[in-house]
Amino acid sequence: MAFNQPTNQTTTDENQTHRLYSPYQELKIPYQTLYQLPTRPEYLFQEESLRQRRSWGENLTFYTGCGYLSGAAFGAGKGFIDGVRASESGDTLKLRINRILNASGHAGRKLGNRGGVIGLIYAGLESGIVAVRDTNDVINSVVAGLGTGALYKAASGPRSAAVAGAIGGLAAGITVAVKQAAKRYAPV
Repeated sequence: MAFNQPTNQTTTDENQTHRLYSPYQELKIPYQTLYQLPTRPEYLFQEESLRQRRSWGENLTFYTGCGYLSGAAFGAGKGFIDGVRASESGDTLKLRINRILNASGHAGRKLGNRGGVIGLIYAGLESGIVAVRDTNDVINSVVAGLGTGALYKAASGPRSAAVAGAIGGLAAGITVAVKQAAKRYAPV
């Protein structure tokens, strides 16, 4: 017993062909263009459209996530190497795999959390500096890198904080320079 009910699929049988059902087919309106969404961001105020930077929340999420993921990946690689080195000649395959996974997980969590904290501090400092200066330039990134390194190692003493601040500022400056060179010479 066959019923002729409209379906949402096009099927070709030996005896019959069904078309896709459209509830707008008898209205004679251009329904294809009704739901075309814009491809550019929409802003409530004109001033918002002139600023070409992320908000502080987007920066916070981006830098914290990037720091955690890169730290976790680097830590997992380091843990893998440590796990391979720690394996002994009498270990079974199951024991070696377990040792490698434990070492990778431990080092990955440890470095991932450190990277996430560094990203969190950097994002907060950079967003604060941008809000105070109301400009988005290289100086903001370098000063945020200096402050991040100094704050991260502040508990280790002033000398460690100064060295870490210098390393953070240098790393932020190099990162910004590479980013600008990539924009100029490798258009995406």
